[in-house]
Amino acid sequence: MGKPVIFFEYVSPKPEETMSFYSDLFDWKIDHDEEQRYGVVQTGPDAAVMGGIGAAEKPGDQRVTVYAGVDDVQEYLDKAEKLGGKTVLPPTEIPGNGTIALFSDPAGQVTGLWKPA
Repeated sequence: MGKPVIFFEYVSPKPEETMSFYSDLFDWKIDHDEEQRYGVVQTGPDAAVMGGIGAAEKPGDQRVTVYAGVDDVQEYLDKAEKLGGKTVLPPTEIPGNGTIALFSDPAGQVTGLWKPA
């Protein structure tokens, strides 16, 4: 069985507008932290994939990223690089949530890895 997508993230220059759009469109429930300009997205019942919507840190940094759940972030970064990918964000601890990393595939698309805590 493959590694499941366990999280997605929209990065937007207008995060509040993006949250409102997807909440209205799909009836997603979004817990918005105004200070952080980030919202945690509940897409549906228990087994539904969760997500996040946050502010772009610099102009042109809008994107959608899916995160695959893995048991060893560095192992999968190494594997991605052997297959022609490039590390975008090395393993990074998110306190209380686990470790994430980002890589780009040979076409430049960015994908996330996440080992939950």
